[in-house]
Amino acid sequence: MSTSTNATTPDDDRKTTMTAIVQRGYGLPQRVLTLDEIDRPAPGDDEVLVRMRATSVNTPDWLAVTGVPYILRLQFGLTRPATPVRGSDVAGVVAAVGANVTEFRPGDEVFGSLWSDNARSSGGTFAEYAVAPISQLARKPAALSFESAAVAGMSGLTALLAMREVGAAGPGRRVLINGASGGIGTLAVQIAKTLGAHVTGVCSTRNAEFVQALGADDIIDYTRDDFTRGTRRFDVILDNVLNHPPARTARALSPEGILIPNSVGPGRGLFGSLPRVARAMTMRWGSTDVRTVTCAVTRANLDALAALLTSGDLEVITEKTYPLAQAPEAVAHMLTHHARGNIVITM
Repeated sequence: MSTSTNATTPDDDRKTTMTAIVQRGYGLPQRVLTLDEIDRPAPGDDEVLVRMRATSVNTPDWLAVTGVPYILRLQFGLTRPATPVRGSDVAGVVAAVGANVTEFRPGDEVFGSLWSDNARSSGGTFAEYAVAPISQLARKPAALSFESAAVAGMSGLTALLAMREVGAAGPGRRVLINGASGGIGTLAVQIAKTLGAHVTGVCSTRNAEFVQALGADDIIDYTRDDFTRGTRRFDVILDNVLNHPPARTARALSPEGILIPNSVGPGRGLFGSLPRVARAMTMRWGSTDVRTVTCAVTRANLDALAALLTSGDLEVITEKTYPLAQAPEAVAHMLTHHARGNIVITM
């Protein structure tokens, strides 16, 4: 079990305020994210208050911080996000429970995510405390560190469901993972191998040996080769980058292959690469089997992921861990789009 030298104590649970990273507008993380003291949230009847120990940085966080593509501000908020605290992954200790909660009690170690199916996070984990619905939490195994549990939310569940449910990875299945060295990619490579699939990872020269060490059977170095123009065909393509036109990516599919677009793609401006995402979605009405992966945060899915993590079949790869006060730097790190594995924030 991991600990933190600046961890809060049960006495702090009586405070009415907390330290959090607050977003005041859109722009570069170091300019719009500040460490502040704000009101501590209170749990509803079916919620718990979690004393946070760790969380992670995900794509929705940098999208909300930069406000790019600009069209997304219609969802987040025109001049600033409606929810000022970023973050959705939860790993910590229950500090208080709602009136209807019987599954958890103060002192329980839990993990999960605040992410919801409407593609918008309720936010709030870049902070000392966060409120979470009990349906989106599970008990953290003692053998699982808070840092690893923090990644098991969005990245872990997305990788698990993409490989196990959407792509049906298994023996005889040829899986290609574009962006194999990233947060979701590193987990997807391992999960697909655990399920028995033949895995090809697409990454840079710098990360080739690293991805192979995770279990990838083959490596395609995108600085040298373009998998969309090659002769190899795949039963599943998990595209975490969307750096090629979807129709070109689909050429690398076998006749019954499945394309799983899982990125907003590169680009800036009003729409960024959202038109490319839309084109991928419209291809499902033709001859290409295009499927999406939804990060379904349920206790059953969290327990399945925890079992993989504690069995030794799955390892969380974290490139760097930042303290809460350095959360702006953590988001800026994510914005480079070249992080190896995941980026974690500890409290």
